This record gives sequence, structure tokens and C-alpha cells, in this order.
Amino acid sequence: MTAAGPALAIAAAVRGGERSATSVVEESLAAIASGAELAAFNTVTAEAALARARRIDDAVAAGEDPGCLAGVPVALKDNICTRGVATTCSSRILEGWEPPYDATVVGRLNAAGGIVVGKTNMDEFAMGSSTENSAFGPTLNPCDPARVPGGSSGGSAAAGAAAMTPVALGSDTGGSIRQPAALCGVVGMKPTYGRVSRYGLVAFASSLDQIGPITCTVADAALVYSAIAGHDPLDSTSIPEPAGDMSGALGEGVAGLRVGIVAELSGEGIDGDVSARLGAAAESLASLGAEVGEVSVPAAVYGLSAYFLIAPAEASSNLARYDGVRYGLRVPAATAADMNVATRTAGFGDEVKRRIMLGTFALSAGYYDAYYGKALKVRTLVLRDFAAAYERFDVLLAPTSPTVAFRFGERTGNPLAMYLSDACTVASNLAGHPAISVPAGSGADGLPVGVQVMAPALGEAVMFRAAAALERAQADRRPAGSGGATAGSASP
Repeated sequence: MTAAGPALAIAAAVRGGERSATSVVEESLAAIASGAELAAFNTVTAEAALARARRIDDAVAAGEDPGCLAGVPVALKDNICTRGVATTCSSRILEGWEPPYDATVVGRLNAAGGIVVGKTNMDEFAMGSSTENSAFGPTLNPCDPARVPGGSSGGSAAAGAAAMTPVALGSDTGGSIRQPAALCGVVGMKPTYGRVSRYGLVAFASSLDQIGPITCTVADAALVYSAIAGHDPLDSTSIPEPAGDMSGALGEGVAGLRVGIVAELSGEGIDGDVSARLGAAAESLASLGAEVGEVSVPAAVYGLSAYFLIAPAEASSNLARYDGVRYGLRVPAATAADMNVATRTAGFGDEVKRRIMLGTFALSAGYYDAYYGKALKVRTLVLRDFAAAYERFDVLLAPTSPTVAFRFGERTGNPLAMYLSDACTVASNLAGHPAISVPAGSGADGLPVGVQVMAPALGEAVMFRAAAALERAQADRRPAGSGGATAGSASP
């Protein structure tokens, strides 16, 4: 039986009149306040959330159905625009900026009855794997406050793991939903590129960015995905066909499903405890009737190199708009050019500056073909190799992160070591394919390990089918009376 998850349970109780949305939001706000030391949130919108909860309660009392997320508290990564609420991308250059509009996903959450309770901390402009790059200080991992929560959606993952909200949205450019979900012991899902509108998402790398849910269970992730996915004319990359309801796929099981373990993402560079959990996950699926084998995606080994040329190149272009004139911070200077330099110097952190410089170099005359152009060719090879793999297998399996959560400061002095945190996730972004991280037990020091289920473009249904089976198998392995992850065993 598929675990319903706290979001589904809350929505059912509110729609049925068994609970009030107001009481649900009050408990969520209390949990946020009691866990303030984790620094998961940049902004908490308590008054607006309670006002919206009262409107939902009034609708229920009037016999109306507020929607599939009725009364469910939602945390938004602080790069998703919310009208009249500060959207900073955890950067000084946007500190205090209040968008005049809502992102499409915010409108869809509202239409489904969800209640936004605040904006979560992140690596500045989504550039990082640990949330240590936030201008407002790091978020702590609820599983071990001495360790990072992952990134760049670290605040959203921590909010879920600490049971502050049953639902959070993050953005995933190279693994920024899945990797922190794995390190915090929750579920994180990246949809097919174009399935969820990017309108109102502050751009990092436009050909890679995608919004997706972080939840306690696979069923909750499917619920939120179904609520926010679908065509949006405001996003030129939006897929025209409807996404459909994913709930029907969750209980289908994996008998006869072909599951491939990606050799290039599960060997060298993966810690032994993570490899062990991947092996156990594969065995679980095989015991449930799946056909499990190894598959090669040769170009995946070049994915990280290609990603760190393509993403910074797009970032250098996207971040050119922060010039001290149109948004946020302005540092006065004698001339417009000096003001622009002074503003960007003061407003951007070291990692953002590093990636802007890397991207500008890769796009510069004389180097474009050697670096950016070659990276685009590698991206094509990644697509080709994934296509070949999916001719043999329905879904692919890999670790989400090469390691469990690492300690603060452990990788900040070595950018390459930090970038390797995304080694298992970037290939899905380069290909534009969906992928989901599912908790798969514990590794070193009892910290969570995530296993990643990947599927071909528009293959969310089969991905959720395999992920739900993996989640059930993991629950079956727990000793009687033991709880799951913190986020899975408690809800506001």
C-alpha cells in the first residue's frame, strides 16, 4: 500500500471538515518558529498565510471544495517570485526586492488550495550544493546540525525534514532539488524540462532550470506535481500537452518493469555506504518482480564537465540584468559604469562571481568553440546515450549524491570537491529528463542516503511507479515500531 503522506492527509481532513486550515497553518508556523535555529526560512508570511487559511475554512463551510492541496502549508524557495513578498535568491543584490507578480506555480498552488507560509534559504542564485553560499548564512541539516542540508534548495529540504511544512518547492538546475532531498532524508523530484512553468522563476541557467516538489512521500510528490504541471503560455519552453494525474501510477507495482543501474553513476567516486544502499534498492525492486540489470550511459562521465560550462555560460548572460539600475541593490559611484561595477562587486558572493567569470570566458571570442560549443556537443551525446539506455530499460537507477551530508566548511575551500556533489544528478538536467530521489536507508553516521529513479522525457508516470515501489520496499525493511525520517513521521 502506498504511503499517503501528510499533504494528502491534511488536504483530505480540511476538505472533509475534520480539520481547519487555520489550525494546520498555526501548527506549521509554530514548527517554523521552534526550529528557527536551522535557518531554513528567509521570510515567513504568517499573516498572509493565516488570512488565506481563514478564506479556505470559509469556503469549506460554504460547501465549496478548495482543491487537492486544501489547507496544506507550502514553503517556496526564495527564487520563486511572489507578489509583494521579498524574493532575494539569498543574494544581497536582490535584498528587499518585491516582485509585482506571482510565478505561475504560485498561482497553481493557490488554485489547488495550498497555503504559502514563507520563502526558504538557498545557495545564492541557486549556485551551490550546500546552502553555504547564501548571503544570509547557511541552513543546518535537521538530521545533524553540524552538517550541510545540501543545495541549492537546502532550506526547502530542511523545512520538509524538520516537519515545518509537508510540501516545499525547489528548483533543480543540476540536482538542486534531488541532492538536498537525499541529504535530508526526504523525497525530491525534478520534472521533465518544460513540464512545469518557469515563469516567475529567477533564472540561473534557462535551458536547465526546472521547478519541482520536495515532500515527505512519493505520493505527496505526485500530488504536488499534478497540481503545478501543465502548459503555460507565459513560458515559451512549456510543453503543450497536459501532464495528467500521477496518482494512478503509484500502486501499479514494478512486476515486469525493466530497471537499469547506470554503471557510470554508481562506481568510482561513490562512497561504499551509498553503493550498498543502491544495491539494496535494486534488490528490493528485483524481489518485487522487476527485471534489474546494469546499463552504460558512456557520456554521463562527461556530464559534470559539460554542465559547468553550459550552466555558467547561461548564468553570465542571465545575471547581466543585475546592474544597480533595474533591481535591488545600488552602490553609488561617480559614473554609471563605476556604479555597475561597485554594485555587482558588493552584491554578488564569491561563488556567483566565480561562475559569471567562468561563463563569460567560455562564451568569449576565440574560446566559444573550444569550450561552450564542445559542451553542447557533449550534451547531445548524453541525450543519445540515454536514448539508447531507454531502449533496453524503462527506468534507470543511480545514487542521488556520492556521499551522505558533509560537514560545514569541509568543501568550501575546494570548489571542485563541491562540484562533485552533483556528479550523479547533472546528466538528467542536460537531457531534460525527469528524476526523483527517494530515501533509501542510512549510511555513514546514520545519515540519510537517497537513491535516484530516472525516466525518459515525459516518463513521470513510470518514474513515480518505480519510486513508490522503492518507498514501500524501504518501509517494509524497517523494524516493527521504528519510525521513518523525521519529515515522514510528523506533519503540521
